[in-house]
Amino acid sequence: MSDILQQLTARRAEAKMGGGQARIDAQHAKGKLTARERLELLLDPESFEEFDMFVKHRSTDFGMEKKHIPGDGVVTGWGTINGRKTFVFAQDFTVFGGSLSETHAQKICKVQEMAMKQGAPIIGLQDSGGARIQEGVAALTGYTSVFQNNIMASGVVPQISVIMGPSAGGAVYSPALTDFIFMVRDSSYMFLTGPDVLKTVTNEVVTSEELGGAKTHTTKSSVADGAFDNDMEALAEIRRLFDFLPLNNRDRSPVRPFYDRHDRIDESLDTLVPDNPNIPYDMHELVRKVADEGDFFEIQRDFAKNILCGFVRIEGQTVGVVANQPMVLAGCLDSDASRKAARFIRFCDCFEIPILTLVDVPGFLPGTSQEFGGVIKHGAKLLYAYGEATVPKVTVITRKAYGGAYCVMAPKNLRGDLNYAWPTAQIAVMGAKGAVEILHRKDLGDADKIAKHTADYEEMFLSPFRAAERGYIDEVIQPRSTRKRVSRALALLKDKKLDNPWKKHGNLPL
Repeated sequence: MSDILQQLTARRAEAKMGGGQARIDAQHAKGKLTARERLELLLDPESFEEFDMFVKHRSTDFGMEKKHIPGDGVVTGWGTINGRKTFVFAQDFTVFGGSLSETHAQKICKVQEMAMKQGAPIIGLQDSGGARIQEGVAALTGYTSVFQNNIMASGVVPQISVIMGPSAGGAVYSPALTDFIFMVRDSSYMFLTGPDVLKTVTNEVVTSEELGGAKTHTTKSSVADGAFDNDMEALAEIRRLFDFLPLNNRDRSPVRPFYDRHDRIDESLDTLVPDNPNIPYDMHELVRKVADEGDFFEIQRDFAKNILCGFVRIEGQTVGVVANQPMVLAGCLDSDASRKAARFIRFCDCFEIPILTLVDVPGFLPGTSQEFGGVIKHGAKLLYAYGEATVPKVTVITRKAYGGAYCVMAPKNLRGDLNYAWPTAQIAVMGAKGAVEILHRKDLGDADKIAKHTADYEEMFLSPFRAAERGYIDEVIQPRSTRKRVSRALALLKDKKLDNPWKKHGNLPL
């Protein structure tokens, strides 16, 4: 027995070394951790249970029958994050460059399928050169199996991808099918066709970082939801995000102890909105002053900054926040902002996370670039997401809510449950100046008459009390009491039940 146990110990030690010390040192020299080091940081100490440590590839072409490394380039299993279970896989770049083989894919599929059965999230730490060329179609078939499981898991369990090295070719589609993608600056990149191919085919000269680095995907393409400076920061923030999320679509989000009064009054909010309607203010301030202890985990912070999306807690319960940002484009909605918010809302609805909407929107951004870019269809995505959502929806209008933009920001008629307005709210088809120029075109040359018409229009149509009189606003509230009113609204809606009509699925305007 002792010989057998020694053999087991030796085999485990060999598997844990991956591609060997030289390749581990090379990984460290790039400022990157190994797959196992990453899992140690991501998961609670001593919680990781590994599967398929001794799996080897079955390829016999191109001399591969002479190259066998236990684990075949991916470490898989399950563990806990703050005591809550999750399934994980971490690709090991020290083994065949983390390339995906048939058996590598089978290991990933196994934990994906176990995650769905057990009702626990899937976290993938991606660091791979792509499909293993020596295996040809077998590797491609492996990728396809992983993609199919990503699709089946969508809306069932949360899926998080962390790109911690290269992700090229077909490899990018697995993270693209997950709920969240995070990257590491200067050491990770994603693209379908690399710089060398682009140079050959299109004569474009571009670096890997410019083509598919973290900055590109967090600011331009919107592929990634966030980026971090190094592996350690990335894994710490994934642990933080994980604490906001439920384990599956039948579970509730975890309730964390909180030390912030639910009825806290914040008098500074009474002066947040400037007297001049054309002066911006930072909506981050309101989000943080509504949240427990000011904690806000923002999603896609660097993309479409005219709208904010992310998670807060109110009375310890996770709440998704969607908020117009007057500091950028005056808070106007555009194609990018609409897509960003729509996807976030649908995630919240998948996993029964209530949605708080903070509104200050003067309309959709005008211009040929927006119209040619399909702003009508993109705006419809946001409309569809809000209208389809059955979770508790609380809306607070702080200032402007004009025209079609009002219609898509969780109003009463999109099944908004409780809609509040600050006294500074202006709810109308358009601003007073534009409306008066249309309604009183004949008086445009008379400044006094135009001033009077503008004042009359503001009093008649821009006051929140006009909407409140018709029941479109449930209450006009003091800004200082926003946290209290939102907290009580969410407590009221905690047991809300709402079912959509039966259908296989709707046809979202993609």
